[in-house]
This record gives sequence, structure tokens and C-alpha cells, in this order.
Amino acid sequence: MRLSRRQLLNAALVAALAPLVTGALGAGAARADEPTTLLNASYDVAREVFEAVNAQFVPAYKTKTGKELTIKQSHAGTSKQARSIVEGLDADVVTFNQITDIQFLVDKGFVAKDWQGRLPNASSPWYSFPAFLVRKGNPKGIKNWDDLVRDDVKLVFPNPKTSGNARYTYLAAYAFALETFKGDTTKADAFAKKLLGNVVVFDTGGRAATTSFVDREQGDVLITFESEVLGVRDAYKDKGFEVVVPPVSLLAEFPVSVVDKVVDKRGSRQIATDYLTFLYSPEGQKVAAQFNNRVVDAKVAEEFKAKFVPVRLLKVEDALGSWANVQKEHFASGGKLDTLFVAQ
Repeated sequence: MRLSRRQLLNAALVAALAPLVTGALGAGAARADEPTTLLNASYDVAREVFEAVNAQFVPAYKTKTGKELTIKQSHAGTSKQARSIVEGLDADVVTFNQITDIQFLVDKGFVAKDWQGRLPNASSPWYSFPAFLVRKGNPKGIKNWDDLVRDDVKLVFPNPKTSGNARYTYLAAYAFALETFKGDTTKADAFAKKLLGNVVVFDTGGRAATTSFVDREQGDVLITFESEVLGVRDAYKDKGFEVVVPPVSLLAEFPVSVVDKVVDKRGSRQIATDYLTFLYSPEGQKVAAQFNNRVVDAKVAEEFKAKFVPVRLLKVEDALGSWANVQKEHFASGGKLDTLFVAQ
């Protein structure tokens, strides 16, 4: 997928933010026995934002510690990433888009149970939500979630079985239906079934879905994080894509954690912690906001406020009970998602 226009922004960020970054790192020199590489396992559409983060963090780390650090990136659907770590991928940190995928690592003994209390905002440095990208002129008149279940509308989003991105889409649609139908789960199930039935291709991750919509010209609507739809619109101005932010959507937190089992084995805990802490610094928050993420730092959020339109965000805990309930009811083997997929 050609994202050269977005990648050009990385160089601009390096020049603009470099003088500010050094102070964001903790004091103290690096230990001599610490490794000089770090692997970040992340979600599929986060390539560019972490390329930009790394371009700021690495020189700042060297200035502070005198040590040259190489940060490697791995990107895929976060459910797939979590399984890969259990199967042997030595990721020092995870920067995921769904709590359940980190909980999977907790259950497998790779991440400590108290991971959400180790960093601010329950270890989520920025957030987004499912939004829509439509073709020039919005020919199907897409405005809200109920437009996506019409017979004449074809959708593109990733497979919810492999992609946290797609799980948010599925859950956002289900939460919308529950609210619309006043808690009637039978009608919400039918709504979700129709939504899944309108998908023309289920790619394994968010970036592959973007490629299907943009380059292969499949579907009428791409559903993915707001950060991605804004970036794609800006990168492909010649195609005239339009962003549709529905009046209501579902809060998508982007949780992060060190992978305790890996950092303890490699001796990389301090470096990994410094890296994740940097994401909360004003400098890290500015990088995230430049790539269309909504950030938790109040001053930075105010600075970038004009980029974003108002939206009412539902929370999983309020709309669907809890993440544990969502995992059991919707995503466990034999749950609603399996039933609705089989029904297609």
C-alpha cells in the first residue's frame, strides 16, 4: 500500500519535535548489560505512528544515556500478535488496541496481572473509535450505523477473529443496536448478523482491509479507526475519499504494557518501561495526535482539537457489561460471533 505522503510527515515530525524530546526520558544512565534492541508488537494500522515515535525516542535516549538503541516493529492483528508472543515472539512491549489481547497474555503468564496500574489512564496513552471512509461524494449517503445494514451497502473491515480493530467495529455496531432497540438482544443479534453479511472481504488486519478498499476498490464503506480513515483520506486526496464520523461510536482504548516474561529474560525492563513512558510525554502525545489519534494529555488534546469532530463515545463497560463479559459472550468459542459468522 502506498502511504508515502503519510510517511513524509515522519520527517517533518523529527525536525519539529527533536528539540523537545530529551526531557521526556527518565534520569540515569543505561546499565552496561542492557540489550540494545527493543521489539514493539503492535496493531496493524500503527506502523506510521510508531515509526515517528521511534524517530523521536531513539536519539533522545542516546542523548540521555549515551547508548544506541534499535527499535524493531511487528504489526498484525493484535489477537494474532498475542498468540505469536505465546508461541515464541520475543516482544519486549505490546502496544495493542484491545484489552482482551493483553489479558490473554496475562492468562498465559507473559504479562503481570497489575499491568493496567503501571502507567497512567489504565495504561492507554491515546484512543480512537470506529469511523467510516466512503467514496467521493458519499454516493450511498452513509451517515450512521443503521445505514451499514442496508441491502445496497457493501462493507470492508477486517476479520473480528484476528483483528482487534474489527472487534471494535463489531462491538460498536452491537452497542448501537442495543441502544437503538432498547436492550433487545434478539434484534441486536439480527443487526450484527446483517452487518457481517454485508462485508465483501474479511482481511486479517486493518491495513489489509484499507488496501482492499483503496487499491482494490472493494466495497462502499471502509470501517476502521478514526485515526486510519483520516490518514487515508489525507494520503489519497486525488481519490476524494470522505470521512464519516457517526454520531455515536465505541471508545477504542489502545493499551500498552511491557511483556514481563520477555523483559525479565532479556534484561530489557528499564528500556521497555522508558519507551512506554515516553508515549505519555507531551512529545509522544504530539506525535500520536499528528497521526490523528485522540490523546489523553489535556494540553496536547486542546492544541489538536480542531482536527476532530464531536462524537458521543460509548464504553464497553457501560454498553456491554465488561471486557470479561464481552470475551465470554461474544468472542469465546461458540459465542455470539461464532454463531453469527456461521450463519452467513
